[in-house]
Amino acid sequence: MNEDIFLKVDNYISNLLGQEDKALTDTIASLDNENIPQMSVSANLGKFLQVLMISCNAKRVLELGTLGGYSTIWMARALPENGKLISLEIDKRYADVAKKNIENAGLAQKVDIRVGKALDILPDLIAQNDEPFDFIFIDADKPPYTEYFDYAIKLSRPGTLIVCDNVVREGKILDENSQDEKVRGVQRLNESLKENKNVTATIMQTVGSKEHDGMVIAVVNRID
Repeated sequence: MNEDIFLKVDNYISNLLGQEDKALTDTIASLDNENIPQMSVSANLGKFLQVLMISCNAKRVLELGTLGGYSTIWMARALPENGKLISLEIDKRYADVAKKNIENAGLAQKVDIRVGKALDILPDLIAQNDEPFDFIFIDADKPPYTEYFDYAIKLSRPGTLIVCDNVVREGKILDENSQDEKVRGVQRLNESLKENKNVTATIMQTVGSKEHDGMVIAVVNRID
């Protein structure tokens, strides 16, 4: 099958149901202007995150990996008036760009961007013993994906949805001998889900403007 059809269908869906306004297109443009890699989710997947959030009545959201704030904007727009989104970003320059984009979208009051290593910040979030998150989106560096997921469960409640992006990597996960640390990181997460009794999970393949990839979609059953 001609792979161009995947892009055309993705664009069809995005134009029909995931239209980008100026705040979103400005966010994408800001990445090029600031020499930040274009690694944001597609518009179609941004809308998909919104649908998932609405399905679990998400009021508190945690995001790992802010980049320029594109996915952050999609998710923050699905929050109720009293909703809150905390986004973790290791790169201060990326976080500064994201803050401007989020302010431009009129969402600054709903979004709290915290700068630093997620593996340092996540234990602090647990120690604060605040309300659990209803929805968690993991789209950060891939080697510690399993550790991120384990922390996500501890910050959840039964019924919380956890989504992890980029876990198929154009099918490279099938290579058991891969030396790519990103591939090995998601392989480790994917394998761990098989025996993880705390969640009911699956992996959904995605194709389109972001080529061939996939997402883990997991609902928390219990917190051990």
